[in-house]
Amino acid sequence: MQALSSLPMPMALPMAAGSLESYIQTVNRFPMLTAEQEVDYARRYRQDGDVEAARQLVLSHLRLVVAVARGYLGYGLPHADLIQEGNIGLMKAVKRFDPARGVRLVSFAIHWVRAEMHEYILRNWRLVKVATTKAQRKLFFNLRSLKKGLAPLSAAQVRDVAQALNVKPEEVVEMETRLAGREVAFEGDDDEDSYAPVHYLADPGAEPSEQLEAAEGESLRTESIARALAALDPRSRRIVEARWLREKDCATLHDLAAEFGVSAERIRQIEAKAMLKMKKALQAPQARRALPAPEAA
Repeated sequence: MQALSSLPMPMALPMAAGSLESYIQTVNRFPMLTAEQEVDYARRYRQDGDVEAARQLVLSHLRLVVAVARGYLGYGLPHADLIQEGNIGLMKAVKRFDPARGVRLVSFAIHWVRAEMHEYILRNWRLVKVATTKAQRKLFFNLRSLKKGLAPLSAAQVRDVAQALNVKPEEVVEMETRLAGREVAFEGDDDEDSYAPVHYLADPGAEPSEQLEAAEGESLRTESIARALAALDPRSRRIVEARWLREKDCATLHDLAAEFGVSAERIRQIEAKAMLKMKKALQAPQARRALPAPEAA
């Protein structure tokens, strides 16, 4: 709750990081405000910057955050973390609450509380990496409530959910599959009987003979390119190396034009001629013998 520096508090607010039961009991002891008290505190904060008034508004609505957080326990995230994120949303709501609109703070704040919890879940829950659009987020947070039981959705149910949430049926099927998935540790634990993916997933490039063949092939290709470069005149070799053989910050045609005192078009012509000469050198019989045979498709 200390994350919102724009709403300083003269006294520490209860934190959900310790005993959760103790925290819930504490926040439930804070009295609810009457409509008149709520308006008075809100006006004092908006007009006079009275942080103690803002503190009273926050304290009286902490139980709301606890209640909302219970609805998101099915996502496997810590209850205390959900509450803390919701408390941030509550403070944002208090900061923006205008009593002149005639709406109670609880109705206004619940949207901010849920928004912060949604963002926290989307940042941390493994299955929501694809929930980037507004429609996908709506699908993610509503699919569980729309499903009846644990059985997979039928084709008719998929169409109904897609129509209700204004998404494609394919997106409903994909999200349901992700919701039903489970994470598996790649290396498993220290149990001798564990059978983790590391034990049965093979690396196709881990065979020593294949690694040696790949290293030799790369060496031969490098030597062939070096011989082709050596056949060029110094200026052409400089242009090809600066344009194509740097790992980063490759030179532009205008850079080389300034270096050699010619036009960029002349550099392009020299480059094209040099590349054609290198191509012929690499296609020569001795170069073809140096290079490994291409893999069969």
